[in-house]
Amino acid sequence: MKFQTSNGVLSCTPDRLIVAGWTGRDLSSVDHHIAELAELGVPAPSSVPLYYECAPALLTQESEIHALGTKTSGEAEPFLLRLNGQIWLGLASDHTDRALEAHSVAASKQICAKPVAETLWRFDEVEPNLDDYVLRSWIEEDGSWTLYQEGTLASILPLRHLIEGAGLTDGSAMLCGTLPAIGGVRPSAGFRMSLSDPTNGQSIDWRYRTTNLRIIS
Repeated sequence: MKFQTSNGVLSCTPDRLIVAGWTGRDLSSVDHHIAELAELGVPAPSSVPLYYECAPALLTQESEIHALGTKTSGEAEPFLLRLNGQIWLGLASDHTDRALEAHSVAASKQICAKPVAETLWRFDEVEPNLDDYVLRSWIEEDGSWTLYQEGTLASILPLRHLIEGAGLTDGSAMLCGTLPAIGGVRPSAGFRMSLSDPTNGQSIDWRYRTTNLRIIS
């Protein structure tokens, strides 16, 4: 993988991928969401937050991914990469199989590619103001883009807390949790996302499309 950074192009192949779940900072909201999902048959997490182990080969910077069936969807998340002792902040989508999620959250995450934007920011430079950073995503509906997620990183546990909780080691990458979907979780062919710094207007942006594979039985 190749990333654009303030230090130039960074090339790397992460050897570990963690997908952090249940990372909301408001624990009452997290508990409410767990109860809602339980009614849909989604198993409750064994702990909060939870750090799912996934194959690093799932990370992709391709503009198109393939997913089995029609019940998968993306969600914008902060992305962290630790390399040569330096931590970098970026943006990724935890694309997830919602049908499989009712049987196993871990399996639903492992089965889907994880699109990652090509820009990284130095974590130590942005950490002081991270709560103000705005995370957004849009989905393609009826031929136009619909706002799907919007909020600040203040809604997610401090990323430093997640780094320590996951034991983010050199060569590791982590997706750090997400925001609620406006209007409910649903699939779309097109997905756009951004992470923006309101103090200087800079943003990390990415988009991708999903091609659905037929389920043959």
